[in-house]
Amino acid sequence: MPLLILVVLTACSVSAAVLPQDRADIMYHRYEGGGVSIDGPALMLRKKASDTLALSAYYYVDTVSGASIDVVATASAYTEKRNEARFGIDYLAGDSIISINYAQSDENDYNAKSMSFGIAHDTFGGMTTLSMEAGMGDDDVSRNGDDSFKANVRRFNYKLGWSQILSSNWISAINLQLDQDEGFLNNPYRSVRYRDASQALGYGYQSEIYPATRNAVAVALVNKVYLPYRAAVTLNLRHYQDSWDIRAFDAELEYVHPLGANWILEAKARFYSQNQADFYQDLFEFKDQQNYMARDKELSEFSNLTIGLGASYQLAAWSFWPQVAPEVTLQWDHIRFDYANFRNVTVTSAEAGLEPLYQFDANVFRAFFSLYF
Repeated sequence: MPLLILVVLTACSVSAAVLPQDRADIMYHRYEGGGVSIDGPALMLRKKASDTLALSAYYYVDTVSGASIDVVATASAYTEKRNEARFGIDYLAGDSIISINYAQSDENDYNAKSMSFGIAHDTFGGMTTLSMEAGMGDDDVSRNGDDSFKANVRRFNYKLGWSQILSSNWISAINLQLDQDEGFLNNPYRSVRYRDASQALGYGYQSEIYPATRNAVAVALVNKVYLPYRAAVTLNLRHYQDSWDIRAFDAELEYVHPLGANWILEAKARFYSQNQADFYQDLFEFKDQQNYMARDKELSEFSNLTIGLGASYQLAAWSFWPQVAPEVTLQWDHIRFDYANFRNVTVTSAEAGLEPLYQFDANVFRAFFSLYF
């Protein structure tokens, strides 16, 4: 779900003039779906160094294994590991928080570095928060088994946000994000297929060819309403479009409900839909049909529906560390993907271009142990 990796827009409901709470988290995550398994641990620590300075560090490990439908068609199953580290500084200056963040991600054929600078400013007595952020990334792409292949990707992103307290129980926000990517933007292992009567299956394969630039804009509207019985409802609406002619829309509804003194329960539903990129086809008519050619299912026309459940339990304070509040959280999401023009090529009994449309279910599990201090 790249749109999910390229455009993540959120609203902050905490006053920008207050540094985030000190906390430490240990997380385990697992994704299972479409022939792919992704799992690993994550560690996060955020601590105030003074009344005006807070530091944060984050370490994340992904172990990816399996054989997605893209791999099954042209290659074999694989296993790889990705390590990601992030470091951040938040500085409180009057009614503003200035943030600097650095991230680095490493795997055997992809290395990424990024840095961002942001500022959030409270005004009108804390009723309004305005925020801006600019980021830049530099990625190095290689291909396993081919030492001659080296490529680069440069990424730039800009964010604007406006959060408004409308009443004692209603917070609304609008967020805008612009992305500019340039360089090698496709997968060096993925191929497109084209009709070829000389092949046993009626089609052959060639490497994907993408444009060297991609510009995108996304706008999100967030509304959070606190209900009289301590619960809260959040509605997120987002629209995305880019220079590859993809248009996408998603809507998410979340409900959070405290239960007693220690439990917090949550449930959510999210729907996402997009059209295809202008150079995407499931089956091209002949080799080198266009200047740009793609068969990435995430550039096709598709939709998905997510249903999620979560529960948090606040543990009793520890006698040896009474100022710390420990908490355990479990979250589970079930996602259904339906592709409108990407076909299941593993069904070799069907005529080329008439295979059944591809669909699959995925499950995402996350477990947190958190300390607030």
